[in-house]
Amino acid sequence: MESHDHLFKVLIIGDCRVGKTSLVHRYVHEKFFKSYKSTVGVDFALKALAWSDTETVRLQLWDIAGQERFTSMTRIYYKGASGCVLMFDVTSISSFHSCQKWKEDLESKALLVDGNPIPCILLANKCDLSPWQVSKDDVETFSKTSGFIAWMEISVKDNRNITESLRILAENMMATQSAFGTPENQGKGFKLSSPVTAKEATGDQCCSTVKNLVE
Repeated sequence: MESHDHLFKVLIIGDCRVGKTSLVHRYVHEKFFKSYKSTVGVDFALKALAWSDTETVRLQLWDIAGQERFTSMTRIYYKGASGCVLMFDVTSISSFHSCQKWKEDLESKALLVDGNPIPCILLANKCDLSPWQVSKDDVETFSKTSGFIAWMEISVKDNRNITESLRILAENMMATQSAFGTPENQGKGFKLSSPVTAKEATGDQCCSTVKNLVE
């Protein structure tokens, strides 16, 4: 039986200290540390998923530095991306407000062959902490109006909704690949007819190695 590998480049973006590096370590290495050094430029890690008896999905996770001085490099980092995770910290209203800037930057530099944005999921990290500085209604509204495939509450510390959220993104990237993956479909403007939602993937209400490349 012939096996197939699917490789997807996934961007992890958002402000500093929202938990991007923690997310990668939790998802790839199943570890959590209380503190990390700030990412300089970009780090990456690889996660392999047994998708079916004959298919393996490999996610190349690009942890993009959140510092302002690196934003001029994002066009280089975003090249060839198939999907994106945009994170914010629920206890930091400024990190949520910055999501608008990050999403606009992403949409100007990383597009599908039909010109539409790549699949992107919005993750509200540190949901184990309180008080939240942003309401769930505001997050829901922002997610819908900004074209995210879904948004989810997550806690990297408690390992809550990490696997589920990346599964949603992987499902959407696989669906996108099936639409655009064959030569005859390239550039014809195919769109996803039924993207996977957080509710469909988890059954819950939708609210819901590492190498340094730049010294």
